Amino acid sequence: MPDDMFAIIDTAIRETAGVTDALLVEGGEHADLASTVAFSLAKQRRQAPVKIAQDLVAELKKRPELSAITIEAKGPYINFIFGNAYVSDVIRAAVKPGYGSLEKKTQRVVLEHTSANPNGPLHVGHIRNSIIGDTLARAFRKAGYPLEVEYYVNDMGRQIAIVVWGFNNLDNTQLPGEKEDAHIARIYIAANREIEKDEGITQQVNVLMQRVESGDPATVEKFKKEVSRCLDGFRVTMKDLNVAHDKFVWESDFIRNGSTEEIIGRLKEKPQARQDETLYLDLSEFGFENKYVIRRSDGTSVYAARDLAFHAWKGKNFDRVIDVLGADHKLIGAQLQCTMKVLGEKVPEIVFFEFVSLPEGSMSTRAGKFISADDLITEVRKRAFDEVTVRRPELPEDERRKIAASVGLAAIRYDIVKVSPEKSTVFDWKEALDFERQSGPYIQYAHARACSILEKAGDFSECFDLETEQEIALAKQIARFPGIIERVVAELRPNLLAIYARELADTFNSFYHFEQVLKSEGKVRDRRLTLVKAVQNTLKEALETLGIDAIRSM
Repeated sequence: MPDDMFAIIDTAIRETAGVTDALLVEGGEHADLASTVAFSLAKQRRQAPVKIAQDLVAELKKRPELSAITIEAKGPYINFIFGNAYVSDVIRAAVKPGYGSLEKKTQRVVLEHTSANPNGPLHVGHIRNSIIGDTLARAFRKAGYPLEVEYYVNDMGRQIAIVVWGFNNLDNTQLPGEKEDAHIARIYIAANREIEKDEGITQQVNVLMQRVESGDPATVEKFKKEVSRCLDGFRVTMKDLNVAHDKFVWESDFIRNGSTEEIIGRLKEKPQARQDETLYLDLSEFGFENKYVIRRSDGTSVYAARDLAFHAWKGKNFDRVIDVLGADHKLIGAQLQCTMKVLGEKVPEIVFFEFVSLPEGSMSTRAGKFISADDLITEVRKRAFDEVTVRRPELPEDERRKIAASVGLAAIRYDIVKVSPEKSTVFDWKEALDFERQSGPYIQYAHARACSILEKAGDFSECFDLETEQEIALAKQIARFPGIIERVVAELRPNLLAIYARELADTFNSFYHFEQVLKSEGKVRDRRLTLVKAVQNTLKEALETLGIDAIRSM
């Protein structure tokens, strides 16, 4: 539902009923919007919800801004049904470029996602973080927010010290064709094997960590060199997934600029601070039993301290702070939020996501080796190419490969984002690449069909006077798009947009099945082609906000 109509009704209910929440929901089959506010007023007014609903409808009908809307009480529910003038206005807006974009905001938003440790390639588990984060970023921009997307680079933790030790002490020759991040992973694994054999290496790794924190120039340069090489590999993978960051923020910067030491100093003054061999916070009064360690016994800060400094910096520079983190970070994320509150700093919002896995045996891999995102992308593109070749064998190979790359991207991004972040998911090859059902390629195909209809139609006069049940149902589905964008950014649930895009494709396919478009004539043909144009444009905007190519031919 367009945000302006939703907002008008929302305000009218709140003012009429004297409530802070209008309890507006989508109306299903019987209405465009419905309110359950009568239930919440029953106890306060000591009246039956049915009577309250009837009284509120009588008052709402007197408001001039609602004169074009049919308002009725159905039992305890208040239903709002929009008229033809509203539907015409929706289609008039939906044929214009940028449909669904909301008014420009001033609230500055920072969104951090992916932020994987630079000690090996991004794997299948990481890419759900990247895709959720990137889809949210696109939705925030669509909603009019000034946004910065950041990748927090862990460039001084133990894992990076092990990588540096490996490059200092082992054969580190890069193999022919070996990607930078894969090279880093191979040396990291080899170094860990050496540590298992010789405990003395652990002390050498500790020395490296002390040197990098104290700012020893040679050590800092070694850490930066290997981390940068790994990030170069990450950038290739993320480009293949159509994921972008505005800024890579280095963890070590918060040591160099003194802000980590400043945060530690502030925490030492808090009543929750404890000092034994380590400096830690006792957060048991907030329900946390684990120690929240801030500094090691050797005087070096831990990741948590630097992360607190990073979040304090974000809070000073942005109005809304959002992190996307895996479910395995729930404890440390909750401790971070709690500590920021103790410090009186802005508390980040965290989107926790469960992990994505592959069907057992779906990709051959050596025992114990994770499946990289690069392997997944390669395999999906191969399968997409085979599917496109079956469907369009007459196309030149380079065109089939281009379509397959877009289809493969749609398969991965859609299949991963369509599931609510808090639910785990299995990436299903067959379903993800199914052109006929609930997949990214299915939505792309609906868009391509709309493009094909418009191409075959040639010139027509835009007409916004819809009449049939199928036409109006499709127009009302188009009308929901701006409101969906608003909900995604308010609730941080990108799956809502994925579900909406599929539902719009479904409604369009149903419309096309029931109504003649190209074979209709006169004004009927004009209005149906105008509706197809509105669908094509809305699907394009929705797909692009999902980070998926809105291809015109499949």
